[in-house]
Amino acid sequence: MAQDLLKGKKGIIFGALNDMSIAWKVAEQAVAHGAEIVLTNAPIAMRMGTINELAAKCNNCPVIPADATSEEDIQKLFEGSMEHFGGKIDFVLHSIGMSPNVRKGRHYTDLNYKFLQTTLDVSAISLHKTLATAKKLDALNDWGSVVALTYIAAQRTFPDYGDMADAKSLLESITRSFGYHYGVANKVRVNTISQSPTITTAGSGVKGFDEFIAYSESMSPLGNADALACADYCITMFSDLTRYVTMQNLFHDGGFSNTGVSMDVISKFAPEEK
Repeated sequence: MAQDLLKGKKGIIFGALNDMSIAWKVAEQAVAHGAEIVLTNAPIAMRMGTINELAAKCNNCPVIPADATSEEDIQKLFEGSMEHFGGKIDFVLHSIGMSPNVRKGRHYTDLNYKFLQTTLDVSAISLHKTLATAKKLDALNDWGSVVALTYIAAQRTFPDYGDMADAKSLLESITRSFGYHYGVANKVRVNTISQSPTITTAGSGVKGFDEFIAYSESMSPLGNADALACADYCITMFSDLTRYVTMQNLFHDGGFSNTGVSMDVISKFAPEEK
């Protein structure tokens, strides 16, 4: 495989917590493909994770703390990144999601609405703030690429995914709406990647996650896409090979999204022979 798809490009990676994170894999692959990067996460997440270890692996790249719900923090992040790079940015990964309702086991029909506001702000509105700040600062190069990670619960009901489903729906809507305006203004493309259920620190907090991983594996003709495969897909979306792809929700799920039922799943419901 060619190892220079991002040669000369510069990017910001949001959301790397530890080596289970998709963002962690994206950062490693971006550097392997020739990019320079800046890592960022919320200060509390940085204390919980091992992002500095990742920075050391990625040519000792800078780590700039930023609460993605704070416009002031995001502005400092972009300004600090442009100062470090000596110019504009080519790509951004938005890999951010958190629901206090899910963490505390609140049923979807009995949400804490203050928690819901936090879910939407962290998991979706943060993308709008990121894009709006980048546009105001003219921080992204023409034909730049922004990718946000999402999940098929934005389109289909998965009972234990809770209010994160609403957040992902909003995230995808922001991608289309802001993607239009950023495309017209600067040819910047904005897309979401709808990933297979993936074993990460955030994903494993969802009730019934292990069982659903097994179900998804049995439903997907190609099986579940893992974090490294998702990272590879992100690299193609940051590269010049996808210059005309924008405002899309791109399923990266081994075919799960287009499979009604698999023979493997059907076989589990076959009546027992007497």
